[in-house]
Formats: sequence, structure tokens, C-alpha cells
Amino acid sequence: MHRYHSKRLRAGRWSEVGRVYLITTATLGRMPLFDRWQTGLPVVQAFRQQQDNGKADSIAWVVMPDHIHWLARLTSGCLEQLVGQVKSHAALSFNQQAGRSGPLWQKGFHDRAMRREDDLKAAARYIIYNPVRAGLVQTPRDYCLWDAMWL
Repeated sequence: MHRYHSKRLRAGRWSEVGRVYLITTATLGRMPLFDRWQTGLPVVQAFRQQQDNGKADSIAWVVMPDHIHWLARLTSGCLEQLVGQVKSHAALSFNQQAGRSGPLWQKGFHDRAMRREDDLKAAARYIIYNPVRAGLVQTPRDYCLWDAMWL
């Protein structure tokens, strides 16, 4: 287990390999940078890179214009490093693609460790229905920046 050292994270929280986490983080100033498929693609690639590297198994995710939700099982390392790597990879790619520099994300992130009795499908549904609740689309199938392992 790895204890967090950031004051932005909840006191007493630790990361645990094998645990599923619901992770949320926002763009700096909640700027709607991921408002098109092409601009959200670096985040999707960052999720996939962590899975390919054996760091996490993605269960469900959505890239909203100004934030992300990611339901993932930590498979190695610690949660703080995992999220940091996703944010770093996505920022480097996004900035290169957009011809910009500087920070992309707010500091820190919110996480919720899912308990064994928690319904992962309900959490995944919450994630993929985010664009509907935000009024961006009528149905999740109309939004292109999401995925869930069951679909």
C-alpha cells in the first residue's frame, strides 16, 4: 500500500493494487479543451497506454469537455503515480497536437475506492451517462469519448 502525501487528497487514503477506483480530474480552470473527438483522443490514448503497460485495467471512462471520469482497477504501482502518468501523457500529447504549452490539468484528483459490494456496472452507468446529464447528447451512444468493458 502507498500512502498519499498530497494535502489535496483525503486523509488516511492509500492505494491498493487490485482495488477498483472511480477517478475524476478536471482541466485547469475547467476549460472545455476536450470538446471534440480529436482533442479528447490524447486522454483516451493515455488510458490505453496505462492498460498496455500493465498499470491499470480500464472498466469504464468518459472524457468530458472539461473533466474525465475513469473507473479502473489498479494492477501495479500506486494510484497517485497512475493518475499522474495519465495526466502527463495526455498533456504532452494534447499540447503538441494543439501547438500550445503549459499545464492542462488542475492539481490533484478525486478518487473513490470501490468496495467489493459496490456495483461496478452502476458506477460505469454513472460515468457513461455523464454527457447525457450535461445536456451534450440525448443518449450515450451519441457521444464518442467513452467506453465500458461491457459494451
